[in-house]
Formats: sequence, structure tokens, C-alpha cells
Amino acid sequence: MVLLEFSMWPLGQGESVSVYVARILDIIDKSGLPYRLTPMGTIIEGEWSEAMAVVTACFEAMKSDCDRIETGIKIDYRSGPESRLTSKIESVEAKLGRKLLT
Repeated sequence: MVLLEFSMWPLGQGESVSVYVARILDIIDKSGLPYRLTPMGTIIEGEWSEAMAVVTACFEAMKSDCDRIETGIKIDYRSGPESRLTSKIESVEAKLGRKLLT
């Protein structure tokens, strides 16, 4: 199971790229994989092939009208159970004894 954090944006499309980000978020949301949107990227959880298929679909959608695309990807693989998207945060909160603003 992987947690895959990525951000993808076009270059040369002006200062605001939220229309492009919205397009790929639609793909992520429809993928059925658990995910969390953050101001700087999106984290998805799934098997390697599932997560990479989502990134590929996002890239294919963006390249349809963008000549240059930048992507940043971080991947954390760990064998075992899923739901690490929430359990990693819960583990830190348990050690602190309080909820964090997440």
C-alpha cells in the first residue's frame, strides 16, 4: 500500500492555475481511491499500480492543452493495512494527547 503525495501544474498558463487543478481533482475524486486535498498538493492511498494510474490519468488530461507540465511526487510504501491516510495522523495525536488542526 502506498501513500502518494503529488502536485501537478502547467507552466506558461498564467498566474492562476486552479482551472487545471480542478480538472485533475475531478479525476482523483472519481478514481475511488481515498485522498486528501491540501493547499500544496493531494495525497492518495492505494496499491502502487492504482496510485500511479491516477497520476498518469491526471497527466494525460493536463497535456491535452498544456505544452509544459511540472509534477512533484513523494511515495511512502509500507506493506500491511490501508487507512494510513488517517491512522498516521491519529498516531501522532494519540502521542500528543490532543487533536491537531489537520
